[in-house]
Amino acid sequence: MKDRSLLTFMLIAMAMVPAMIPAMILLAPQASAHHSFAAEYDANNPVTLTGTVTKMAWINPHAWIYIAVLTPDRSVENWAVEAGPPGTLIRAGFTKESLAPGTEIVVNGYRAKDGALRANGRDITLPDGRLLFVGGSAPDAPKDFPAANK
Repeated sequence: MKDRSLLTFMLIAMAMVPAMIPAMILLAPQASAHHSFAAEYDANNPVTLTGTVTKMAWINPHAWIYIAVLTPDRSVENWAVEAGPPGTLIRAGFTKESLAPGTEIVVNGYRAKDGALRANGRDITLPDGRLLFVGGSAPDAPKDFPAANK
């Protein structure tokens, strides 16, 4: 009798699997590709950008800071600076209110390999002189967060 009950259970369980597949697909976490620093940015091409914040996208897996940079010929370039995840930024003393649109900042980071107006941010200097680590994945990124101890 025990073997028969086990066999019945197994047959019922196997019959239910196809019906459960749509639910498993709907409940599965979304997968997204994550690329290393070296895949997108050039560690041998550091960049310093001085500009005005136009927007900040506080999203996962990486926050983005958008700045308008005035070039020597007086034209404006719109740069996107990749930062770390919001949790990393918070531990570094960074908040959503740290960069309001219109704030003049200096960004140190690394330029995109494809030449796009995109950089991986290392740190930002605010108008009052404070230095904020932006949680980027650059090879020389700080491993501790001094601002979090204040």
